[in-house]
Amino acid sequence: MDIKTRPRTLYGDWLEQYGATWKTQLEQIRARFGDALEETRTPEEYPTDVPIVYVRKDRVVEMMEFLKSEPGLEYSFLADLTATDEEVEPRFEIVYNLYSKHKGPRIRVKARVRDGEEIPTITSVWPGANWAEREVYDMFGVRFTGHPDLRRILMDVRWEGHPLRKDYPLRGYQVFTSPEPVDTRLLED
Repeated sequence: MDIKTRPRTLYGDWLEQYGATWKTQLEQIRARFGDALEETRTPEEYPTDVPIVYVRKDRVVEMMEFLKSEPGLEYSFLADLTATDEEVEPRFEIVYNLYSKHKGPRIRVKARVRDGEEIPTITSVWPGANWAEREVYDMFGVRFTGHPDLRRILMDVRWEGHPLRKDYPLRGYQVFTSPEPVDTRLLED
């Protein structure tokens, strides 16, 4: 197997099952967001299991609302939200994996973010994105504008740096000899 071989899935060949659906959906997306799309990648031309749509970061909330509610798309489930560190500018790709419970296909949306820039939160579209965006902030240092509670979720609040950045030292140990101080505001109703 090489990089050109399409990946197998547990549910058969997704391109065979959803290829025509994806083609129609990508036409809808291009018609609506033509100026905001940086690129699209499909399983026919790129070694991926689902279509990938790159959207400008300032239009990501609008794109998510469209994908969730537009008839024919209806990607109502945010399956995952994560990031990758590409080590070149724009350094980060914020990755949104969506699933259509009604129709079955999946789609991946990515937005590129430069180091030090912010991207709008999508918690208004999917409230469940709250914790995933906090994880991306904690591990990569990417800030989400308008997030209701952007703070560390995995690392100690005293931790310096962001462990999933590629420039983070492999032995970036930090030892705290005392427990993390209690933030009493978090104990209030």
